[in-house]
Amino acid sequence: MNGIEAGLFELSKLFLLPVLVLILLSLAYAFGMLGGFAVEAWQRRRGTCRPALAAFQAASRATSDDMELWILKRLEWLRIVSRAAPMLGLVATMIPMGPALLALSANDASAVGENLVVAFSAVILALVSASITHLVLTIRRRWLLEDLRAIERALEARP
Repeated sequence: MNGIEAGLFELSKLFLLPVLVLILLSLAYAFGMLGGFAVEAWQRRRGTCRPALAAFQAASRATSDDMELWILKRLEWLRIVSRAAPMLGLVATMIPMGPALLALSANDASAVGENLVVAFSAVILALVSASITHLVLTIRRRWLLEDLRAIERALEARP
């Protein structure tokens, strides 16, 4: 490798640890959101859930536009994680592929295996994280929009 290629290779290796940490954080976030989602689903099914949007509207006398902005803010991190986690998984897959290919050319099967384990484990966890957050995002968005519509109807019905 020439100097530029070696420099790019070394620079890319610096990103592996931060990307793996971000994948673990996104996975922890996804499971935390899944737990909250499960509790909310159970409460909604039982009819004991007081929608957070209704509490926000009652406390602030928010308009429809304010409530829509609140919904967007509430869903923002779910959307970011569901979209960014697959990209992080791809990065975490590609970084170890360079050393794995170098090890393959040197007939070092154990180094190939070690690098591929990291690569595929990272992408699997990233995709699990993205799948969970996308599920929660999709259903929670519908719930919040249903709550918004119910609040708007109640406000329209007032004299």
